[in-house]
Amino acid sequence: MLFENEYLGNVYENLEKRNFGEKEFLQAASEVFASLECVLKRYPALEKEGVFERLVEPERFIQFRVPWVDDSGNIRVNRGFRVEFNSAVGPYKGGLRFHPTVNASVIKFLGFEQVFKNALTGLPMGGGKGGSDFNPKGKSDGEVMRFCQSFMAELFRHIGPNTDVPAGDIGVGAREIGYLFGYYKKLTNSFTGVLTGKGLSYGGSLFRTQATGYGLCYYVQNMLKILKGTSLEGKTVLVSGSGNVAIYAAVKATELGAKVVAMSDSNGYIYDKDGVRLDVVKNIKLQRRGRIREYVDEVKTATYKDNFKDIWAIPCDVALACATQNELDEKSAELLIKNGVCCVGEGANMPSTANAVDMFLKAGVAFGPGKAANAGGVACSGLEMSQNSMRYSWTFDEVEAKIKDIMNNIFEKGYAASKEYGEPGNLVLGSNIAGFSKVCEAMLAQGIV
Repeated sequence: MLFENEYLGNVYENLEKRNFGEKEFLQAASEVFASLECVLKRYPALEKEGVFERLVEPERFIQFRVPWVDDSGNIRVNRGFRVEFNSAVGPYKGGLRFHPTVNASVIKFLGFEQVFKNALTGLPMGGGKGGSDFNPKGKSDGEVMRFCQSFMAELFRHIGPNTDVPAGDIGVGAREIGYLFGYYKKLTNSFTGVLTGKGLSYGGSLFRTQATGYGLCYYVQNMLKILKGTSLEGKTVLVSGSGNVAIYAAVKATELGAKVVAMSDSNGYIYDKDGVRLDVVKNIKLQRRGRIREYVDEVKTATYKDNFKDIWAIPCDVALACATQNELDEKSAELLIKNGVCCVGEGANMPSTANAVDMFLKAGVAFGPGKAANAGGVACSGLEMSQNSMRYSWTFDEVEAKIKDIMNNIFEKGYAASKEYGEPGNLVLGSNIAGFSKVCEAMLAQGIV
C-alpha cells in the first residue's frame, strides 16, 4: 500500500518484508497507518522518536507446542501463541482464540487492534492476544480440559495480574476459562485475577456475557443519533453470526425497538421476516451448541440458506457484523448500499475488508469500526480486573451503567478526533487517532523501551 508520507511508506514497506505473507496483520497495520498520516503531518517529530517502528513491532511474541491426549489415547499436537504487543498504557490485555484458522498473522492482527481498542476504553490496559489452532468443537469435556491444561503449562510463565491478563474469544468460553484458570492456580499456588471472563463463583463479573453485544448497540445508537438524527427504533437489522456477541447485540437491538430479521453461522443464515425469535436462537446456540439451520425446524415461517455471506443481500437499515474478520467484502458492501443501509457496526474484529470500508464511507453510511464499536467486552474485562483487585463485585446494573458510559465516551472521543482532523463522522479515522494519541503519549513519556 502506498502512503503520501515517504517515511510512513518506508516503515510499512519494511513491515511487509519482516512479516511476509501475514495478510491479516498487514491489513490492520495499513488501515491504521492510513488514518495516522495526518497526525504525522501535524507532529513530524514523531518520525525522529521512531514511534511508528515501535508501534508495529510486538514487545514479545511467544509460540509454543501444545501436546495433549484425546479420549482414544492418541497424542495430538497443536500450536499455542501469545503476542504481548504494547504495555505503554497498562498490563497486556486481550483474549485467547481457539480455532483452526489461528496462526501468527491472525494473532498479531488481533493484538495490534487490541492496543488501540483498549486505549479507547480509558482503562489502564495494554494490548495483547493469544490462542491456538485447536478446535474445541466436537471435543469432549475431558479432551478440552487436557488441552487447556497443556496450553496453560507454558502460558503461565508469561502472564500475571500485573503483567498480562488473557480473556476468552472465539472458541474460549466459560468452560475453557475455567480449565485454564484452575490449572494456572495449581501451577502458581495463587488465586489472582489473571484471567477475565471467569465464572461468577470464582471472581467473574456480572454483565460480561452481554457486554460486547450490548456495547455495540450503545455505540450504534450514538452513531444514528449524531450522524443520522435517528435511532434504532423501527429499524430493520441484520446480525451476522449467532455466538455470544451476535445474540446479545440482537437482544439489545430488539429492546431498543429494532427488528432483527436475519442471523448466521459459518454454514449459512436464517431469514425471518417477522423478526428472529431470540429465545429459539439462544436454545440452539447457547444450550445445545447446534447450528443456525435448526431454527427453521422450530419456526416454520423462517427460511434457511447456505453461504453465510449472502446474508448481506437482505434489505436492511442497519447491519451488525458480528462473526469474523473479512466476512463483509466489497460485493457485500455494494449490496448493502444499494438496498439502502444507513449504518454498519462492527461487532467482530475487522469483519469488513478495506475496500468495503472505503465504499461505506464514500456512500455516507455511518460506519463504526470494531476497535471502537465492539470494545464493550474488553471494557467489562477491565472492570472485572478492578473488582478482582478490590476483592469486590458490582451489581449487574452498576456494570451495565459503567459500560454504557464507556461506549458513549468511545464514540465521543472518536467523533471529536474526526472533526479535529477535518473529516467529521469518519469514525475509522477518529477512533484510530484517539487510540493512537493515548498510546503515543504514554510511549513518549516512558522513553525508548
